[in-house]
Amino acid sequence: MADNVRSQIVHGVFWNALEKFSLQGVTFVISVVLARLLSPSDFGLIGMLGVFMAVTGAFVSSGLGSALVQKHNCTAIDYSTVFTVNVVVSCIACAILFFAAPYISDFYHEPILVPITRVLGINVVLGALNMVHRSQLTIRVDFKSLAKINVISTIISGTIGIAMAYSGFGVWSLVGQYLAGTICGIVLCPIYSKWKPSIRFSMDSFRQLFGYGSKLLVTGIYSVVINNISTLFIGRTYTSADLGFYTKANQTPSTISGFIYGVLGSVTFPVMSEVKEDKDRMLRLYKKALFTTAMFVFPLMMLFCMLSKPFIVIVFTEKWLPCLVMMQLYCFARMFTPLSALNISVLNASGRSDLFMWMDLSKAPLILGALAITIPISVEAIVWGNTIVTVICFFINSYLPGRLFGYGALAQLWDWRHIILSVLLMCGVVYLFCLMVENDWLQLFCGGAIGLLSYAVFCHIFKVIDYKSLYLMIKNRSFYQ
Repeated sequence: MADNVRSQIVHGVFWNALEKFSLQGVTFVISVVLARLLSPSDFGLIGMLGVFMAVTGAFVSSGLGSALVQKHNCTAIDYSTVFTVNVVVSCIACAILFFAAPYISDFYHEPILVPITRVLGINVVLGALNMVHRSQLTIRVDFKSLAKINVISTIISGTIGIAMAYSGFGVWSLVGQYLAGTICGIVLCPIYSKWKPSIRFSMDSFRQLFGYGSKLLVTGIYSVVINNISTLFIGRTYTSADLGFYTKANQTPSTISGFIYGVLGSVTFPVMSEVKEDKDRMLRLYKKALFTTAMFVFPLMMLFCMLSKPFIVIVFTEKWLPCLVMMQLYCFARMFTPLSALNISVLNASGRSDLFMWMDLSKAPLILGALAITIPISVEAIVWGNTIVTVICFFINSYLPGRLFGYGALAQLWDWRHIILSVLLMCGVVYLFCLMVENDWLQLFCGGAIGLLSYAVFCHIFKVIDYKSLYLMIKNRSFYQ
């Protein structure tokens, strides 16, 4: 890779990491305030529509945004074609949601979902207006501009949502927040991308782009359905409050885990793609990425698991305590999620996206089977099933990389043995501290500090951390050596 391209990636990764840190920090603060002002039922009502909005969004994009990013030297007609298709498909999707709203409402037995669905259908059309702008910024590796757009939009929309919640608008506060965020994107994206939309269409351009995007469309819809199918059946079988507790239980662990992978994954994929012809070097980078991720995600997720109760009481208030066990289970599950994603990433970096697709499809019977068994029992049983499936999927996702590189799940776990031991000892220290101290504030803040300090000490004892190498990784240099 040329020096200027390498510099561009490093610069992009820096702003990508900064965006994720800032965005998730702002999002977390907003979610805390809204959780204190609104009821679990309000969040559950929005969660009921999650699968429908996600599938609609996948149809609207049709993989064309990614096709633009993947294609080299996009022309003006390419951009206009994608913009035109997005707008037309979004209008069709909005119309479908408008007429389907009463049926969705009947499915969940929630009359208020009729107007909510129709308003969020308008949001689908609004969101289609800036898809091309975002693709252009991604093509230029301009994560700095994307960071500004996302953070500003989140702050403005979150402020509006909080103001509405404080004024007693209930679930409509969340609807207003989504609409405000999309409108902010419509205003800001053209300012940074400098592209002016035009309604022009080229069949040749569409065929070329959709030839690539159609595969992403299929896998995207599949992923959306699989990832949201639990919320669909929980909303249908149980109450909106139950779904609200489920959503909140999954949200915070997923945010922590997703941030770790989002930062490290943005480095790992382009670098491994660069050296894919050098199998030995790629294996070294692959091992380093997995080890570094495990070194961060294992202690953070287990520490949060142990301190979930004081966290919920202090941050979300006691009305959210019914989600405690589910949140703890998801903390354990999300330890494996970024590691599974890295195992998948190495397949894509090797040019074997076909293996990734078939491996992803093969997990559907397992996911659906666990759901079929646990749905009649309870929401907590569903989370137990999801957690067990997540752990099993880690072994599935590491199987093919194990065949390609001789580095499967057992070899990975063996390399992480000292990390796991340090985490278990850390958990013992925190558990003893929490037995001696009953105050929620002391448990959360002092227990968290003691946990991180003890983990660092145990890592030093077992020689887990090479501080010089860690510093170089953080600076994004050792990946290129």
